Amino acid sequence: MRDVLDQVLRWWEQGRRFGLATVVGTFRSAPRPPGAAMAVLDGEAAGSVSGGCVEGAVYELAAQVVATGTPVLQRYGVSDDDAFAVGLTCGGIIDVFVEPVSKEDYPQLGEVAADVAARRPVAVATIVAGPGRVGARRVVWPDRAAGSLGSARLDDAVDDDVRGMLAQGLTGVRRYGPEGERRLDDLRVFVQSFAPPPRMLVFGAIDFAAAVARIGRFLGYHVVVCDARPVFATAKRFPEADEVVVAWPHDYLAAAEVDERTAICVLTHDPKFDVPLLEVALRTPATYVGAMGSRRTHADRLARLREAGLTEDELARLRSPIGLDLGARTPEETAVSIAAELIQLRWGGSGRPLTETSGRIHGESR
Repeated sequence: MRDVLDQVLRWWEQGRRFGLATVVGTFRSAPRPPGAAMAVLDGEAAGSVSGGCVEGAVYELAAQVVATGTPVLQRYGVSDDDAFAVGLTCGGIIDVFVEPVSKEDYPQLGEVAADVAARRPVAVATIVAGPGRVGARRVVWPDRAAGSLGSARLDDAVDDDVRGMLAQGLTGVRRYGPEGERRLDDLRVFVQSFAPPPRMLVFGAIDFAAAVARIGRFLGYHVVVCDARPVFATAKRFPEADEVVVAWPHDYLAAAEVDERTAICVLTHDPKFDVPLLEVALRTPATYVGAMGSRRTHADRLARLREAGLTEDELARLRSPIGLDLGARTPEETAVSIAAELIQLRWGGSGRPLTETSGRIHGESR
């Protein structure tokens, strides 16, 4: 969708109606991922849903959809006996949702495009199949939503899931009952998230860092491991990390991209590394700054940071010792405790067993 957004916005601003085809599901060796899109208008097409395999058929379908005004979910795949006739010679299967788009059909598109351009998180949820209003659309931001999928209960259920997906930059299909029931799955909602994955910056190339990188990747973070020692900071030791950086931690962080979704995990527990690093970290907009160490190490660290000039408000942002109190001992258990604290911070949970709580399990986003 990002690839065709400029063309889509141009047609939309001109008040024209066009067809938008989006890959909403893939199976086996599909050529393009969910979210890949192609826009069609009067003999012109922008983008691709399959790298060329079925573009002709999708173009014809999009022209029909514009003419009828009725959205269509179409599956393209192969059979071993007749692969070329069907279109996807790679052996994959794709589900493509084709819908008409105009200012009347999609009044929020201008705002969505502006948010995408500014790298502000926004997601679009669309009913693509099932007993609901196929083509109904709801735009969801971290703090609000617009449009409706047909009922308040369905909107509420989808909003919860969409915000979780948006926080991780995930795109895909979620299934519900007609009123948002999670025990039913006949209504399919495609969620397209426009947000880069949040970043997790892990400092200290130790065995605990390997476990934290692994669980951070599992949670959907773009994980960077940084250490000043090249013998330890290697891709071989951290195969789950997206990046492994050899640099002095505080120098790297001072130049790194940090926003409100970034999590910073300081696992060095060595004053010559973690004090200058935390001086920088606690003055960034990162939502989470945690540091490993004993309570004695933590007290010494606070004293050093105060000497360095950090204020009490800045120090109050530090989560140290890092993680929730789960009784963790091993690197893997410690990583789970850190992940639990991150999830609690993201969604505002109490950290108590659910058997001891009442009311909604999924609270409002924070």
